[in-house]
Amino acid sequence: MSRPSPRMTLLTASGVCALIVLDTNIVAVTLPSIARDLGAGFADIEWVVSAYMLAFAALLLPAGSLADRFGRKRMLISGLLLFILASLGCGAAPDILFLDIARALKGVGAALLLTSALATIGHVFHDEAERAKAWAFWGACMGVAMTAAPTVGGLIAELVGWRWIFYLNLPVGLGLLVMVMGNIEESRNEQSARLDPWGSLFFSASLLSLIWGLIEANRIGWDHPLTAMRLAAGAVLLVLFVIAERLQRRPMVDLQLFNYPRFIGALLGMFAYAGCAQVMMTLLPFYLQNGLGFSAIDSGLGMLPFAITMLLLPRFGPTLSRHLSPAAMMALGLTLVGIGNLLCAWATGIGGYPAFAAAMAVTGAGAGLLNGDTQKNIMACVPRERTGMASGMSTTMRFSAIMLAIGVYGALLASHTLGSLKDTLATVAPDLLDQAEHIASRVVAGDMHAALQTVDASARGMIQPLARDAFVSGFGSVLWMAGLIALFAAVLVGTLMRKPIPLMHLKTA
Repeated sequence: MSRPSPRMTLLTASGVCALIVLDTNIVAVTLPSIARDLGAGFADIEWVVSAYMLAFAALLLPAGSLADRFGRKRMLISGLLLFILASLGCGAAPDILFLDIARALKGVGAALLLTSALATIGHVFHDEAERAKAWAFWGACMGVAMTAAPTVGGLIAELVGWRWIFYLNLPVGLGLLVMVMGNIEESRNEQSARLDPWGSLFFSASLLSLIWGLIEANRIGWDHPLTAMRLAAGAVLLVLFVIAERLQRRPMVDLQLFNYPRFIGALLGMFAYAGCAQVMMTLLPFYLQNGLGFSAIDSGLGMLPFAITMLLLPRFGPTLSRHLSPAAMMALGLTLVGIGNLLCAWATGIGGYPAFAAAMAVTGAGAGLLNGDTQKNIMACVPRERTGMASGMSTTMRFSAIMLAIGVYGALLASHTLGSLKDTLATVAPDLLDQAEHIASRVVAGDMHAALQTVDASARGMIQPLARDAFVSGFGSVLWMAGLIALFAAVLVGTLMRKPIPLMHLKTA
Protein backbone atom coordinates (compact mmCIF):
# COMPACT_ATOMS: atom_id res chain seq x y z
CA MET A 1 0.00 0.00 0.00
CA SER A 2 1.37 3.41 -0.99
CA ARG A 3 2.10 5.92 1.74
CA PRO A 4 -0.29 8.88 2.06
CA SER A 5 0.82 12.11 0.45
CA PRO A 6 2.38 14.50 2.99
CA ARG A 7 0.23 17.28 1.53
CA MET A 8 -2.97 15.30 2.04
CA THR A 9 -1.82 14.37 5.55
CA LEU A 10 -1.27 18.06 6.29
CA LEU A 11 -4.66 18.99 4.80
CA THR A 12 -6.45 16.33 6.84
CA ALA A 13 -4.70 17.15 10.13
CA SER A 14 -5.25 20.88 9.57
CA GLY A 15 -8.93 20.19 8.77
CA VAL A 16 -9.33 18.38 12.08
CA CYS A 17 -7.77 21.31 13.96
CA ALA A 18 -9.95 23.76 12.02
CA LEU A 19 -13.06 21.84 13.13
CA ILE A 20 -11.98 22.30 16.75
CA VAL A 21 -11.34 26.01 16.26
CA LEU A 22 -14.62 26.49 14.37
CA ASP A 23 -16.61 24.71 17.07
CA THR A 24 -14.82 26.61 19.86
CA ASN A 25 -15.53 30.03 18.35
CA ILE A 26 -18.89 29.47 16.67
CA VAL A 27 -20.60 29.16 20.05
CA ALA A 28 -19.68 32.68 21.15
CA VAL A 29 -22.27 34.63 19.14
CA THR A 30 -25.04 32.21 20.17
CA LEU A 31 -24.49 32.36 23.94
CA PRO A 32 -27.07 35.14 24.49
CA SER A 33 -29.57 33.09 22.43
CA ILE A 34 -28.84 30.01 24.56
CA ALA A 35 -29.29 32.07 27.73
CA ARG A 36 -32.70 33.32 26.58
CA ASP A 37 -33.88 29.90 25.37
CA LEU A 38 -32.77 27.91 28.43
CA GLY A 39 -33.36 30.63 31.04
CA ALA A 40 -29.71 30.81 32.07
CA GLY A 41 -27.82 33.47 34.02
CA PHE A 42 -24.28 34.63 33.33
CA ALA A 43 -22.60 31.99 35.52
CA ASP A 44 -24.61 29.30 33.71
CA ILE A 45 -23.48 30.64 30.35
CA GLU A 46 -19.85 30.72 31.51
CA TRP A 47 -20.13 26.97 32.16
CA VAL A 48 -21.27 26.35 28.57
CA VAL A 49 -17.84 27.56 27.48
CA SER A 50 -15.87 26.41 30.52
CA ALA A 51 -17.18 22.83 30.69
CA TYR A 52 -15.82 22.30 27.19
CA MET A 53 -12.58 24.14 27.87
CA LEU A 54 -12.05 22.39 31.20
CA ALA A 55 -12.33 18.88 29.77
CA PHE A 56 -10.29 19.98 26.77
CA ALA A 57 -7.44 21.59 28.70
CA ALA A 58 -7.34 19.00 31.50
CA LEU A 59 -7.01 16.08 29.08
CA LEU A 60 -4.61 17.57 26.54
CA LEU A 61 -1.50 16.35 28.39
CA PRO A 62 -2.66 12.73 28.83
CA ALA A 63 -4.08 12.85 25.29
CA GLY A 64 -0.60 13.71 24.02
CA SER A 65 0.80 10.68 25.86
CA LEU A 66 -1.97 8.47 24.46
CA ALA A 67 -1.18 9.67 20.93
CA ASP A 68 2.52 8.96 21.40
CA ARG A 69 1.92 5.55 22.95
CA PHE A 70 -1.05 4.04 21.09
CA GLY A 71 -0.90 5.83 17.75
CA ARG A 72 -2.01 9.19 16.41
CA LYS A 73 -4.36 7.80 13.74
CA ARG A 74 -6.15 5.63 16.30
CA MET A 75 -6.68 8.61 18.59
CA LEU A 76 -7.92 10.76 15.70
CA ILE A 77 -10.60 8.20 14.81
CA SER A 78 -11.66 7.77 18.47
CA GLY A 79 -11.75 11.51 19.01
CA LEU A 80 -13.87 12.18 15.92
CA LEU A 81 -16.44 9.53 16.90
CA LEU A 82 -16.78 10.97 20.42
CA PHE A 83 -16.91 14.54 19.09
CA ILE A 84 -19.73 13.69 16.67
CA LEU A 85 -21.81 11.90 19.35
CA ALA A 86 -21.30 14.73 21.87
CA SER A 87 -22.37 17.27 19.23
CA LEU A 88 -25.64 15.39 18.87
CA GLY A 89 -26.14 15.64 22.63
CA CYS A 90 -25.44 19.39 22.61
CA GLY A 91 -27.98 20.00 19.85
CA ALA A 92 -30.68 18.01 21.64
CA ALA A 93 -29.98 19.42 25.15
CA PRO A 94 -33.27 20.02 27.05
CA ASP A 95 -31.64 22.19 29.74
CA ILE A 96 -28.43 23.96 30.64
CA LEU A 97 -27.05 21.08 32.76
CA PHE A 98 -27.43 18.55 29.94
CA LEU A 99 -25.75 21.00 27.57
CA ASP A 100 -22.82 21.46 29.96
CA ILE A 101 -22.31 17.68 30.27
CA ALA A 102 -22.43 17.18 26.51
CA ARG A 103 -20.00 20.07 26.06
CA ALA A 104 -17.59 18.43 28.52
CA LEU A 105 -17.74 15.15 26.57
CA LYS A 106 -17.07 17.08 23.38
CA GLY A 107 -14.02 18.58 25.10
CA VAL A 108 -12.69 15.06 25.71
CA GLY A 109 -13.03 14.27 22.01
CA ALA A 110 -11.42 17.58 21.05
CA ALA A 111 -8.40 16.87 23.27
CA LEU A 112 -7.82 13.54 21.54
CA LEU A 113 -8.18 15.20 18.14
CA LEU A 114 -6.00 18.24 18.56
CA THR A 115 -2.95 16.64 20.17
CA SER A 116 -2.97 13.78 17.65
CA ALA A 117 -3.33 16.11 14.67
CA LEU A 118 -0.52 18.41 15.81
CA ALA A 119 1.76 15.48 16.61
CA THR A 120 1.06 14.04 13.15
CA ILE A 121 2.18 17.28 11.48
CA GLY A 122 5.29 17.42 13.64
CA HIS A 123 6.13 13.80 12.80
CA VAL A 124 5.64 14.02 9.03
CA PHE A 125 7.39 17.37 8.49
CA HIS A 126 10.78 17.20 10.19
CA ASP A 127 12.85 19.17 7.65
CA GLU A 128 13.11 22.72 9.01
CA ALA A 129 12.02 24.49 5.83
CA GLU A 130 9.17 22.06 5.12
CA ARG A 131 8.01 22.20 8.73
CA ALA A 132 7.89 26.01 8.59
CA LYS A 133 5.71 25.83 5.48
CA ALA A 134 3.48 23.20 7.10
CA TRP A 135 2.92 25.31 10.21
CA ALA A 136 2.20 28.34 8.04
CA PHE A 137 -0.49 26.37 6.19
CA TRP A 138 -1.85 25.08 9.51
CA GLY A 139 -2.00 28.65 10.85
CA ALA A 140 -3.83 29.81 7.73
CA CYS A 141 -6.44 27.05 8.20
CA MET A 142 -6.92 28.14 11.81
CA GLY A 143 -7.33 31.71 10.64
CA VAL A 144 -9.97 30.73 8.07
CA ALA A 145 -11.89 28.79 10.73
CA MET A 146 -11.73 31.70 13.17
CA THR A 147 -12.77 34.12 10.44
CA ALA A 148 -15.75 32.04 9.42
CA ALA A 149 -16.92 31.06 12.92
CA PRO A 150 -18.69 34.27 14.08
CA THR A 151 -20.51 34.84 10.78
CA VAL A 152 -21.51 31.18 10.41
CA GLY A 153 -22.65 31.07 14.03
CA GLY A 154 -24.70 34.23 13.67
CA LEU A 155 -26.34 33.04 10.46
CA ILE A 156 -27.26 29.66 11.92
CA ALA A 157 -28.59 31.12 15.18
CA GLU A 158 -30.67 33.71 13.35
CA LEU A 159 -32.05 31.48 10.59
CA VAL A 160 -32.54 28.01 12.12
CA GLY A 161 -31.68 28.33 15.82
CA TRP A 162 -28.60 27.83 17.99
CA ARG A 163 -28.99 24.04 18.21
CA TRP A 164 -27.91 23.72 14.58
CA ILE A 165 -24.43 25.05 15.32
CA PHE A 166 -23.87 21.68 16.99
CA TYR A 167 -25.65 19.60 14.38
CA LEU A 168 -23.32 21.18 11.80
CA ASN A 169 -20.50 19.06 13.24
CA LEU A 170 -22.13 15.82 12.07
CA PRO A 171 -21.54 16.03 8.30
CA VAL A 172 -18.22 17.83 8.76
CA GLY A 173 -17.02 15.27 11.29
CA LEU A 174 -18.03 12.31 9.14
CA GLY A 175 -16.22 13.80 6.15
CA LEU A 176 -13.05 14.25 8.20
CA LEU A 177 -13.35 10.68 9.49
CA VAL A 178 -13.16 9.40 5.91
CA MET A 179 -10.15 11.64 5.24
CA VAL A 180 -8.33 10.45 8.37
CA MET A 181 -8.73 6.81 7.43
CA GLY A 182 -7.39 7.44 3.92
CA ASN A 183 -4.73 10.11 4.44
CA ILE A 184 -3.14 9.56 7.86
CA GLU A 185 -0.43 6.96 8.37
CA GLU A 186 -0.21 5.47 11.85
CA SER A 187 2.68 6.86 13.89
CA ARG A 188 3.71 6.59 17.51
CA ASN A 189 6.65 7.00 19.85
CA GLU A 190 7.67 3.44 20.75
CA GLN A 191 9.51 4.63 23.85
CA SER A 192 6.79 6.95 25.07
CA ALA A 193 6.10 7.48 28.71
CA ARG A 194 3.70 5.26 30.54
CA LEU A 195 0.34 6.79 31.22
CA ASP A 196 0.45 9.08 34.23
CA PRO A 197 -2.88 8.72 36.08
CA TRP A 198 -1.78 10.67 39.17
CA GLY A 199 -0.38 13.55 37.19
CA SER A 200 -3.50 13.67 35.01
CA LEU A 201 -5.75 13.56 38.08
CA PHE A 202 -3.94 16.33 39.93
CA PHE A 203 -3.80 18.61 36.88
CA SER A 204 -7.45 18.08 35.97
CA ALA A 205 -8.60 18.59 39.56
CA SER A 206 -6.48 21.74 39.84
CA LEU A 207 -8.09 23.31 36.77
CA LEU A 208 -11.56 22.27 37.96
CA SER A 209 -11.06 23.83 41.38
CA LEU A 210 -9.71 27.08 39.95
CA ILE A 211 -12.43 27.59 37.35
CA TRP A 212 -15.12 26.43 39.79
CA GLY A 213 -13.95 29.02 42.29
CA LEU A 214 -13.79 31.82 39.69
CA ILE A 215 -17.20 31.18 38.12
CA GLU A 216 -19.16 30.37 41.25
CA ALA A 217 -17.74 33.41 43.02
CA ASN A 218 -20.13 35.39 40.84
CA ARG A 219 -23.02 33.54 42.51
CA ILE A 220 -21.92 33.26 46.14
CA GLY A 221 -19.50 36.18 46.44
CA TRP A 222 -15.73 36.57 46.63
CA ASP A 223 -15.82 36.76 50.42
CA HIS A 224 -17.57 33.39 50.77
CA PRO A 225 -15.41 30.67 52.44
CA LEU A 226 -16.14 28.23 49.59
CA THR A 227 -14.57 30.60 47.08
CA ALA A 228 -11.32 30.76 49.03
CA MET A 229 -11.34 26.98 49.58
CA ARG A 230 -11.79 26.21 45.87
CA LEU A 231 -9.05 28.59 44.75
CA ALA A 232 -6.67 27.34 47.47
CA ALA A 233 -7.41 23.72 46.53
CA GLY A 234 -6.56 24.53 42.90
CA ALA A 235 -3.16 25.90 43.96
CA VAL A 236 -2.40 22.91 46.21
CA LEU A 237 -3.38 20.42 43.51
CA LEU A 238 -1.13 22.20 41.02
CA VAL A 239 1.81 21.76 43.42
CA LEU A 240 0.93 18.06 43.77
CA PHE A 241 0.93 17.77 39.97
CA VAL A 242 4.47 19.18 39.82
CA ILE A 243 5.61 16.76 42.54
CA ALA A 244 4.03 13.81 40.71
CA GLU A 245 5.81 14.76 37.49
CA ARG A 246 9.17 15.10 39.22
CA LEU A 247 8.86 11.55 40.54
CA GLN A 248 8.30 10.10 37.05
CA ARG A 249 11.32 8.62 35.22
CA ARG A 250 9.85 9.72 31.89
CA PRO A 251 7.18 12.26 32.80
CA MET A 252 4.11 13.32 30.88
CA VAL A 253 5.51 16.87 31.18
CA ASP A 254 9.29 17.12 30.98
CA LEU A 255 9.85 19.62 33.79
CA GLN A 256 13.52 20.11 32.95
CA LEU A 257 12.32 22.20 29.99
CA PHE A 258 11.44 24.86 32.54
CA ASN A 259 15.17 25.33 33.21
CA TYR A 260 15.38 27.15 29.88
CA PRO A 261 14.17 30.76 29.58
CA ARG A 262 13.34 30.37 25.88
CA PHE A 263 10.89 27.56 26.54
CA ILE A 264 9.28 29.46 29.42
CA GLY A 265 8.98 32.48 27.15
CA ALA A 266 7.37 30.42 24.38
CA LEU A 267 4.81 28.98 26.81
CA LEU A 268 4.07 32.41 28.31
CA GLY A 269 3.67 33.76 24.78
CA MET A 270 1.06 31.12 24.06
CA PHE A 271 -0.67 31.85 27.38
CA ALA A 272 -0.78 35.60 26.76
CA TYR A 273 -1.92 35.18 23.15
CA ALA A 274 -4.76 32.90 24.17
CA GLY A 275 -5.73 34.86 27.28
CA CYS A 276 -5.59 38.32 25.71
CA ALA A 277 -6.42 37.76 22.01
CA GLN A 278 -7.99 34.40 21.21
CA VAL A 279 -10.44 34.69 24.13
CA MET A 280 -11.80 37.86 22.51
CA MET A 281 -13.51 35.69 19.89
CA THR A 282 -15.76 34.57 22.76
CA LEU A 283 -16.06 37.85 24.66
CA LEU A 284 -16.42 40.54 21.99
CA PRO A 285 -19.76 39.24 20.63
CA PHE A 286 -21.20 39.88 24.10
CA TYR A 287 -20.36 43.57 23.76
CA LEU A 288 -21.73 43.77 20.23
CA GLN A 289 -25.05 42.24 21.32
CA ASN A 290 -25.41 43.55 24.89
CA GLY A 291 -23.63 46.88 24.52
CA LEU A 292 -24.45 47.93 20.94
CA GLY A 293 -27.72 46.02 20.55
CA PHE A 294 -26.63 43.89 17.58
CA SER A 295 -28.53 40.73 16.61
CA ALA A 296 -26.71 37.37 16.53
CA ILE A 297 -26.09 37.60 12.79
CA ASP A 298 -25.03 41.26 12.99
CA SER A 299 -22.59 40.48 15.79
CA GLY A 300 -21.13 37.65 13.70
CA LEU A 301 -20.62 40.05 10.81
CA GLY A 302 -19.41 42.68 13.25
CA MET A 303 -16.50 40.42 14.22
CA LEU A 304 -15.13 40.45 10.67
CA PRO A 305 -12.56 43.26 11.24
CA PHE A 306 -10.95 41.13 13.95
CA ALA A 307 -11.17 37.92 11.94
CA ILE A 308 -9.99 39.33 8.60
CA THR A 309 -6.83 40.95 9.96
CA MET A 310 -6.15 37.74 11.89
CA LEU A 311 -6.40 35.85 8.61
CA LEU A 312 -4.32 38.29 6.54
CA LEU A 313 -1.41 39.08 8.87
CA PRO A 314 0.18 35.58 8.76
CA ARG A 315 0.93 36.30 5.08
CA PHE A 316 3.46 38.87 6.26
CA GLY A 317 4.91 36.52 8.89
CA PRO A 318 7.57 34.87 6.65
CA THR A 319 8.75 38.27 5.41
CA LEU A 320 8.95 39.71 8.91
CA SER A 321 10.69 36.60 10.26
CA ARG A 322 13.58 37.18 7.84
CA HIS A 323 14.25 40.49 9.56
CA LEU A 324 13.07 39.77 13.13
CA SER A 325 14.05 37.07 15.60
CA PRO A 326 11.37 34.75 17.06
CA ALA A 327 11.58 36.77 20.29
CA ALA A 328 10.97 40.04 18.45
CA MET A 329 8.10 38.52 16.44
CA MET A 330 6.36 37.36 19.61
CA ALA A 331 6.89 40.72 21.30
CA LEU A 332 5.51 42.55 18.25
CA GLY A 333 2.40 40.37 18.11
CA LEU A 334 1.67 40.80 21.83
CA THR A 335 2.25 44.56 21.60
CA LEU A 336 -0.35 44.83 18.82
CA VAL A 337 -2.78 42.75 20.88
CA GLY A 338 -2.23 44.98 23.91
CA ILE A 339 -2.69 48.21 21.94
CA GLY A 340 -5.77 46.79 20.21
CA ASN A 341 -7.43 45.85 23.49
CA LEU A 342 -6.71 49.26 24.99
CA LEU A 343 -8.18 50.92 21.90
CA CYS A 344 -11.27 48.68 22.24
CA ALA A 345 -11.64 49.82 25.85
CA TRP A 346 -11.42 53.45 24.71
CA ALA A 347 -14.00 52.76 21.96
CA THR A 348 -16.54 51.41 24.48
CA GLY A 349 -16.33 54.77 26.23
CA ILE A 350 -17.13 56.84 23.15
CA GLY A 351 -19.78 54.42 21.88
CA GLY A 352 -20.72 53.31 18.37
CA TYR A 353 -19.35 50.58 16.13
CA PRO A 354 -16.80 52.22 13.74
CA ALA A 355 -14.18 53.02 16.40
CA PHE A 356 -14.66 49.61 17.99
CA ALA A 357 -14.28 47.88 14.62
CA ALA A 358 -10.99 49.68 13.92
CA ALA A 359 -9.68 48.74 17.38
CA MET A 360 -10.69 45.10 16.89
CA ALA A 361 -8.72 45.04 13.65
CA VAL A 362 -5.54 45.96 15.55
CA THR A 363 -6.11 43.13 18.05
CA GLY A 364 -6.77 40.72 15.20
CA ALA A 365 -3.54 41.78 13.48
CA GLY A 366 -1.53 40.89 16.57
CA ALA A 367 -3.39 37.62 16.92
CA GLY A 368 -2.63 36.77 13.30
CA LEU A 369 1.11 37.20 13.83
CA LEU A 370 1.01 35.06 16.97
CA ASN A 371 -1.31 32.25 15.91
CA GLY A 372 1.21 30.12 14.03
CA ASP A 373 4.38 31.36 15.74
CA THR A 374 3.29 30.40 19.25
CA GLN A 375 2.79 26.77 18.29
CA LYS A 376 5.96 26.65 16.18
CA ASN A 377 8.17 28.11 18.91
CA ILE A 378 7.04 25.58 21.51
CA MET A 379 7.37 22.59 19.18
CA ALA A 380 10.88 23.73 18.24
CA CYS A 381 12.02 23.24 21.85
CA VAL A 382 11.65 19.43 21.94
CA PRO A 383 13.09 16.47 20.00
CA ARG A 384 11.04 15.03 17.13
CA GLU A 385 10.10 11.85 19.02
CA ARG A 386 8.44 13.88 21.76
CA THR A 387 6.14 15.96 19.54
CA GLY A 388 3.11 14.42 21.25
CA MET A 389 4.26 15.81 24.60
CA ALA A 390 5.03 19.20 23.05
CA SER A 391 1.66 19.44 21.31
CA GLY A 392 -0.05 18.48 24.55
CA MET A 393 1.83 21.13 26.51
CA SER A 394 1.27 23.89 23.96
CA THR A 395 -2.43 23.26 23.50
CA THR A 396 -2.91 22.80 27.24
CA MET A 397 -1.39 26.22 27.76
CA ARG A 398 -3.61 27.70 25.02
CA PHE A 399 -6.94 26.39 26.28
CA SER A 400 -6.11 26.65 29.98
CA ALA A 401 -5.42 30.33 29.32
CA ILE A 402 -8.72 30.81 27.50
CA MET A 403 -10.64 29.03 30.26
CA LEU A 404 -8.95 30.91 33.10
CA ALA A 405 -9.29 34.21 31.20
CA ILE A 406 -13.02 33.64 30.80
CA GLY A 407 -13.22 32.98 34.54
CA VAL A 408 -11.19 36.03 35.52
CA TYR A 409 -12.68 38.41 32.95
CA GLY A 410 -16.15 37.07 33.66
CA ALA A 411 -15.71 37.69 37.37
CA LEU A 412 -14.48 41.23 36.68
CA LEU A 413 -17.30 41.90 34.22
CA ALA A 414 -19.99 40.60 36.57
CA SER A 415 -18.69 42.40 39.66
CA HIS A 416 -18.03 45.70 37.86
CA THR A 417 -21.43 45.63 36.15
CA LEU A 418 -23.18 44.89 39.44
CA GLY A 419 -21.22 47.56 41.30
CA SER A 420 -21.91 50.18 38.64
CA LEU A 421 -25.60 49.32 38.53
CA LYS A 422 -25.90 49.49 42.33
CA ASP A 423 -24.19 52.88 42.43
CA THR A 424 -26.62 54.22 39.82
CA LEU A 425 -29.73 52.68 41.41
CA ALA A 426 -28.75 54.03 44.83
CA THR A 427 -29.20 57.49 43.35
CA VAL A 428 -32.13 57.14 40.96
CA ALA A 429 -34.12 54.13 42.23
CA PRO A 430 -33.00 52.94 45.70
CA ASP A 431 -36.12 50.78 46.02
CA LEU A 432 -34.74 48.50 43.24
CA LEU A 433 -31.35 47.84 44.87
CA ASP A 434 -32.44 44.40 46.07
CA GLN A 435 -33.03 43.40 42.42
CA ALA A 436 -29.68 44.69 41.13
CA GLU A 437 -27.94 41.29 41.32
CA HIS A 438 -30.64 39.54 39.27
CA ILE A 439 -30.72 42.34 36.70
CA ALA A 440 -26.92 42.44 36.32
CA SER A 441 -26.62 38.64 35.93
CA ARG A 442 -29.25 38.50 33.18
CA VAL A 443 -27.95 41.58 31.36
CA VAL A 444 -24.39 40.24 31.27
CA ALA A 445 -25.73 36.91 29.93
CA GLY A 446 -27.51 38.79 27.15
CA ASP A 447 -31.10 38.39 28.33
CA MET A 448 -32.36 41.94 28.88
CA HIS A 449 -35.98 40.76 28.66
CA ALA A 450 -35.57 38.41 31.65
CA ALA A 451 -33.61 41.08 33.51
CA LEU A 452 -36.55 43.48 33.37
CA GLN A 453 -39.30 40.99 34.17
CA THR A 454 -39.06 41.54 37.93
CA VAL A 455 -39.12 45.33 37.50
CA ASP A 456 -42.39 47.24 37.49
CA ALA A 457 -43.49 47.98 33.92
CA SER A 458 -43.44 51.72 34.54
CA ALA A 459 -39.75 51.61 35.55
CA ARG A 460 -38.44 49.40 32.73
CA GLY A 461 -37.84 52.27 30.32
CA MET A 462 -35.58 53.91 32.91
CA ILE A 463 -33.76 50.75 34.05
CA GLN A 464 -32.90 49.35 30.61
CA PRO A 465 -30.38 52.06 29.57
CA LEU A 466 -28.90 52.10 33.08
CA ALA A 467 -28.33 48.34 32.97
CA ARG A 468 -26.77 48.57 29.51
CA ASP A 469 -24.49 51.42 30.60
CA ALA A 470 -23.38 49.36 33.60
CA PHE A 471 -22.54 46.45 31.31
CA VAL A 472 -20.56 48.68 28.93
CA SER A 473 -18.58 50.08 31.85
CA GLY A 474 -17.82 46.57 33.10
CA PHE A 475 -16.77 45.39 29.65
CA GLY A 476 -14.43 48.34 29.29
CA SER A 477 -12.66 47.34 32.50
CA VAL A 478 -12.13 43.84 31.09
CA LEU A 479 -10.53 45.25 27.94
CA TRP A 480 -8.24 47.55 29.93
CA MET A 481 -7.01 44.58 31.94
CA ALA A 482 -6.47 42.42 28.83
CA GLY A 483 -4.55 45.22 27.13
CA LEU A 484 -2.20 45.86 30.04
CA ILE A 485 -1.52 42.13 30.52
CA ALA A 486 -0.62 41.75 26.83
CA LEU A 487 1.82 44.69 26.93
CA PHE A 488 3.50 43.33 30.06
CA ALA A 489 3.74 39.88 28.43
CA ALA A 490 5.32 41.42 25.31
CA VAL A 491 8.26 42.71 27.37
CA LEU A 492 8.60 39.50 29.40
CA VAL A 493 8.32 37.07 26.48
CA GLY A 494 10.63 39.13 24.27
CA THR A 495 13.28 39.04 27.00
CA LEU A 496 12.99 35.32 27.87
CA MET A 497 13.00 34.04 24.30
CA ARG A 498 16.34 35.60 23.40
CA LYS A 499 18.30 32.68 24.88
CA PRO A 500 18.72 29.37 22.98
CA ILE A 501 17.69 25.98 24.36
CA PRO A 502 20.14 23.03 24.20
CA LEU A 503 18.06 20.07 22.98
CA MET A 504 20.73 17.53 23.93
CA HIS A 505 19.89 18.03 27.61
CA LEU A 506 16.31 16.76 27.20
CA LYS A 507 15.29 13.28 28.29
CA THR A 508 15.03 11.04 25.27
CA ALA A 509 15.12 7.63 26.89
